[in-house]
Amino acid sequence: MVTGPRGTGASLVRASLAIHEPPKGRSSRPGGLIKEFAFDFNPSQLSLSRSANWTVTPTVAQREGSRPEFMGAEPREMSLEIFLDSSHEPGSNTVLKNVEALLACCGVTPVSNAAKQPLPPCVIFQWGSFSTARFTAYVSSVEASYTLFSTTGTPIRATCQMRLHEIPGRTPGQNPTSGALTARRVHRVIAGDSLPSLAFREYGSANAWRAIAEANGIDNPFALTPGSQLMLPAAEEVRS
Repeated sequence: MVTGPRGTGASLVRASLAIHEPPKGRSSRPGGLIKEFAFDFNPSQLSLSRSANWTVTPTVAQREGSRPEFMGAEPREMSLEIFLDSSHEPGSNTVLKNVEALLACCGVTPVSNAAKQPLPPCVIFQWGSFSTARFTAYVSSVEASYTLFSTTGTPIRATCQMRLHEIPGRTPGQNPTSGALTARRVHRVIAGDSLPSLAFREYGSANAWRAIAEANGIDNPFALTPGSQLMLPAAEEVRS
């Protein structure tokens, strides 16, 4: 069990959840970014679990019992609570939209359905340098409780319980000894941005735009929508 501060001023680093298109084929690498949002309050508690499989084959030759044989480790699982609050903006529908995005994590994405590979999205939970809790996962369950409403009936506060299951496999840019993803960041597109210009600014080479395009499912490197968000891969993941 891991505990951490909760409150707007308790930590300068906000936990966040990135929702991606599912990996393609047998890859464990997340697809394009669908949505990412920072938590209004950092979690006060996270539950992480992992189990190992052992088997014992009975034998008559050893009266004291057979030696157990290790069959492999199970993927990690994590349970967390997400507290959403927009009570300071009573007319906002941010809480409703974020809850809908979380509930959609248990359903097939339109993009994967159109590609005739129907799968739900995958997610990455991140909280600063807390690498143990950062892994690519699918969502097995979401339970949302709306606890405050505006005068128009719009939810402005909610608590969501989520259970995440790790998607096995080594993701590019992963540290093979610790299993942690290397640092990525999100860029909000402004007018005049293009993938080559972003690649040059981030990695020193305009040719690295393909890595950003692949991470976000983009076909046209010059057709970016101002205000949209792009996941920028870590430098270790980029080959120019």
